[in-house]
Amino acid sequence: MPPQNEAPSGSSAALAARYGERYRWLLLLSVMVGTVAAIMSSTVVNVAIPGLSHQFNLGQARAQWVTSGFMVASTVAMLTTPWLLARFGYRATYSGCMWMLLAGGLLGGFAQNFPLVLAARVAEGLAAGVVQPIPALIIMRAFEPHEQGRASGLFGMGVVLAPAVGPSIGGLLVDWFGWRSIFFMVTPFCIACLYLARRYVPVTAPGGAAASRDEALDWVGLTLGTAGTLCLLNGLVALSGGPAWEAGALLALAVLSALAFVAWQRRRSARGQAPLMDLALFAWRPFAMGSLVALIYGTALFGSTYLLPVYMLMGLGLSATSVGGILMPAGIALAVVIPLVGRLADRQPTRLLVNIGLSLLALSFALMVTIGLQANLWWLMVYCIVGRVGLGFILPSLNLGAMRGLAPELLAQGSSVIGFVRMLGGAAGVSLCGIVLEWRLAAHGTALTDGRHPAARLAAFDEVFLMLAALCALAMLAARGLSQGSRLTPPR
Repeated sequence: MPPQNEAPSGSSAALAARYGERYRWLLLLSVMVGTVAAIMSSTVVNVAIPGLSHQFNLGQARAQWVTSGFMVASTVAMLTTPWLLARFGYRATYSGCMWMLLAGGLLGGFAQNFPLVLAARVAEGLAAGVVQPIPALIIMRAFEPHEQGRASGLFGMGVVLAPAVGPSIGGLLVDWFGWRSIFFMVTPFCIACLYLARRYVPVTAPGGAAASRDEALDWVGLTLGTAGTLCLLNGLVALSGGPAWEAGALLALAVLSALAFVAWQRRRSARGQAPLMDLALFAWRPFAMGSLVALIYGTALFGSTYLLPVYMLMGLGLSATSVGGILMPAGIALAVVIPLVGRLADRQPTRLLVNIGLSLLALSFALMVTIGLQANLWWLMVYCIVGRVGLGFILPSLNLGAMRGLAPELLAQGSSVIGFVRMLGGAAGVSLCGIVLEWRLAAHGTALTDGRHPAARLAAFDEVFLMLAALCALAMLAARGLSQGSRLTPPR
């Protein structure tokens, strides 16, 4: 047993004593590497969808589940992050996720049939979902309020390198080595993260307490959340291709699951049991409005992340390498902007920064309709840059605006919940874009694989981009309720 005045080995206090002032930045670097791996596994697979479709003879709906399966698993897994951290601590939870992400990448790369590819994507999604709320929690706990914007900006700059560099490298790998090489991209990141986690990530739970094995996971709540998410996404898919009764039944089940989930969480709280989602969070208006912004923003962001590569590959007929080349400058612009905005978030109202970002993102979507089959692709690159600059304003500001003012004991739940609603919007956004695209293609009398009507195919894409612009405009209304300053009094 260590002396009473000495912190237990592996705790955040002991690691801070060992590494000094730089420790919080080393910890931030450690979780950043893992988050880069998680985000890369989410986004880079989009450039491989045509190759996967050809390899396994997939239709649009089945190919879309390569992305949607990841999103569903990631969305539901986020709800378990607070429980896992409390039960196993930061290090065991984080390292376990990296092992799962590594295993998913290897399984997907060597898979010989589509069910194995889908299983690999689900495993990657589960790992990514647990990991992604952790950095926001660390920033809110390890950094002083006047440093949180800077830390968010630096963290965001590192994280955005994944979608900036990932599609470009991914496009080259697909052209040179085929779609399987995409799955192996996460391997070096996972190995690096396992090393960093062993050195810098504390073994303790949030707040510095020892991990406790007493509280059982809320399996009923997790089952209801999973059922509701699956019914929602399958109901959206059925809207486009299935019978009306099937779509109606699935969407009704999604609503019933959501109501049952809320009722169950209230019941657990009344009994003094830890809920999977603490509904007390939504009594804090900035958090409630931030969650609404995150939901709509996630729908537009992840829907466009799926749509843009498909638009360039199958709407404009570009190669995977060209797609990567067009997206790379936009990613670099985002990496430059995000730390600058992070510093602004320590001094400027977060709702102002979020609204600027949403305005630029909406503008970039609206400008896509000006790209024609004979248009100069430099303009396409410029419009992508405008959208990524908008993201640079949103990413460091949204979590801070929603979570500043929450009581310390609610931070883990807050980070998990806002990540959950963002990913729920993202999962719905991917399905929504696919559904609306198929609907508009049919309305224009064409299909993605129809090479005879390129102008009609492009018009369908344009209409989906306008829908995304409208969603961003809607999110701007909710963003008015975010925190106005950097320091708030906790709700009483």
